[in-house]
Amino acid sequence: MINALGLLKQRRFLPLFATQFLGAFNDNLFKQSMVLFATYEIFNDPRQESFFNTLASGLFILPFFLFSALAGQIADSTDKARVVRAVKMAEIGIMVLGSAGLLLAGTGGTTVPLVLMLIAVAGMGVHSTFFGPVKYAILPQHLGDSDVLGGTGLVEAGTYIAILFGTILAGVIFRDTVLVACAVLVAAVAGVAAGRSVPPAPRMGPKLLLDWNVFRSSWRLISATMHIPRLFLAICAISFFWTIGMVLIIVFPPLVKNVLTAEAPVASLMLAVFSIGVALGSVVINALLRGRVAARYAPVSIVAMSAAVFAFWLVIGRWTPAPAGHLFGVYEFLAQPYAVAVLLALLAISVFGGMFVVPLYAFLTTTVPKDQTARTVAANNVVNSGAMALGSVLVALVTLAGVTTTQLLLLVAVMCLAAAWLAQRLHLACDGPDLPCRGE
Repeated sequence: MINALGLLKQRRFLPLFATQFLGAFNDNLFKQSMVLFATYEIFNDPRQESFFNTLASGLFILPFFLFSALAGQIADSTDKARVVRAVKMAEIGIMVLGSAGLLLAGTGGTTVPLVLMLIAVAGMGVHSTFFGPVKYAILPQHLGDSDVLGGTGLVEAGTYIAILFGTILAGVIFRDTVLVACAVLVAAVAGVAAGRSVPPAPRMGPKLLLDWNVFRSSWRLISATMHIPRLFLAICAISFFWTIGMVLIIVFPPLVKNVLTAEAPVASLMLAVFSIGVALGSVVINALLRGRVAARYAPVSIVAMSAAVFAFWLVIGRWTPAPAGHLFGVYEFLAQPYAVAVLLALLAISVFGGMFVVPLYAFLTTTVPKDQTARTVAANNVVNSGAMALGSVLVALVTLAGVTTTQLLLLVAVMCLAAAWLAQRLHLACDGPDLPCRGE
């Protein structure tokens, strides 16, 4: 990773990194501000809070399921830099709509502001759907084979650092809806400026005839990808990881308010720790693999993540809540006997998660021809989003049935073990000395 940092000085990588960084920052600043405002200023019921958070997460990932196949086709059939610029321009309009919802919510409105903000969340999902295949597929086109893992790790680390900044800022300013609206619009404009500097990345293979039927194209894309054993295992393992992450993100705000009995800045602190951990995991796995794309450490990483989730559950169970009618501030929270243990367990979850997922993304983009990388990433996004959508529905149903947020953590621990089994199969199949899974 240290050697990979040199990529940040190069035009073939820096503009894309900056564009992704600003997009992730803006996305999380808006979503976290919206969720915190709804949790602490609009709703006053744990089930309503969990349901709203689940609904927002579901609306964000639905476009990945519907439009990823089309996004992959477009990215593989045109200049990827042009796609970046078009997507970033759309972000400005989405943020205008979201800002209107935030401003109306700040004046005391409820139904219309919530609808506008949820529409904006769905719009950001569409934005990310079309940017996602480009983000990963452009790396093997601009970088040498020895730099792809390092570049992927930098993108992942930068993404989670951006999430960290967006999360922290949201925790500080979410009640000032005017300031949030200004911040997300400025970030969107800055993203457009960064995107204009991304070098050209023209189509590599023959021109594609786009299939605009999103259901048929999705089915064909998945069928063309998932029959390849190495891609099937990698995509399924990544899908489990993101479903796990989605459940954790849904759990955090209600858990902080109703179990840890803490103010919104504590929720931001926990998401910040999570973001730092994934970035650290990206650095660690790059150092361990020394630039070689392999799933060698994936099984042990996700098993360790499962153990960390279980430890987190144990510590949460020992937590002493604040007196009735009072919520801990950040300093009060940190002064509690188990606060450090909570944060360390959360850090371990995210570090091992980063170690698990970064090589799998690099694996997807380096074991297929370069003119198929965007569609491979798109197929991954379709399956990921389908799994996450099912996870969102499951969380909504079990929450309405009375399952608590702390009990959901045990579900996460079990899901980690399922991902470990898939990762072990991928490692055994594809990490031999001759790398039999490279190419067909």
